[in-house]
Amino acid sequence: MSARELVVLGTGSQTPTRRRNHNGYLLRWDGAGLLFDPGEGTQRQMILAGVAATDVDRILISHFHGDHCLGLPGVIQRMSLDRVPHPVHAHFPASGAEYFARLRHASAFHETATLVPEPVHAAGVIAEGGFGRIEAHPLDHPIQTYGYRLVEPDGRRMLPDRLAAHGVRGPRVGELQREGAIRVAGRTVTLDQVSEHRRGQRFAFVMDTRLCEGVFTLADGADLLVIESTFLDEDAGLAHDFGHLTAGEAGRVAQECGVRRLVLTHFSQRYSAPETFGAQARRHFTGEIVVAEDLSRVPVPPRPSRL
Repeated sequence: MSARELVVLGTGSQTPTRRRNHNGYLLRWDGAGLLFDPGEGTQRQMILAGVAATDVDRILISHFHGDHCLGLPGVIQRMSLDRVPHPVHAHFPASGAEYFARLRHASAFHETATLVPEPVHAAGVIAEGGFGRIEAHPLDHPIQTYGYRLVEPDGRRMLPDRLAAHGVRGPRVGELQREGAIRVAGRTVTLDQVSEHRRGQRFAFVMDTRLCEGVFTLADGADLLVIESTFLDEDAGLAHDFGHLTAGEAGRVAQECGVRRLVLTHFSQRYSAPETFGAQARRHFTGEIVVAEDLSRVPVPPRPSRL
């Protein structure tokens, strides 16, 4: 199986700093590459992280504040420069269609890549494919904002001991997976007898927002949750006024939603000790916490041996 991991291209909010670029996140999901919120400088960060323009299959924009979209012109032009051979689908809030058009054609260039704009008009499934389905859900920010959720279809896990006990081996295993039941030595063997349910993995991306229903819908049961924690808890009033979350709120969301691995990001430049975000989230969340750093890689947790 191909790797499933998050490549962190930038983690700063509002303005870049010496240590943090504007936002940018590439999710590698088997053969698909999903680029989220490419802020200013994303094209260069991609080079430093070893991410090629050809790795990008979809671009997903949460909203059109600059730290989440000003990298679009460079990324889009690089796709044409590198002659990306496949269509690249772009998802973004429909209310920002004019901004997307301006960023797409911010300067003159020879367009060879195929970019497919797909504005998001309402909550629901916005794409389906071999990766599963991608959902968009509205968030609570001063301008229209969506979070995104990738859900892999549920499947079956084959159990070697039961296969052996029922005499199913070799090509007949694939036949059983396709047909659901086969005859072996005069007996019918069903898929349920030799396998168990395997829940599909889930990824969630939650950017600029106050706490709202959409945050919990997106984070529900996520194996990997990438969530903004712009402010520390002592500045909760500022967070609410500007439409953001605190580190503690992000931790509570992860705990209530059964998240397996929590990635905190989108940090305000007013803070100089990033480990404090993790400490405040830890007051509420007992699972694994990653305080994101530029150019780091965060694997999607492997499936438990049994669910």
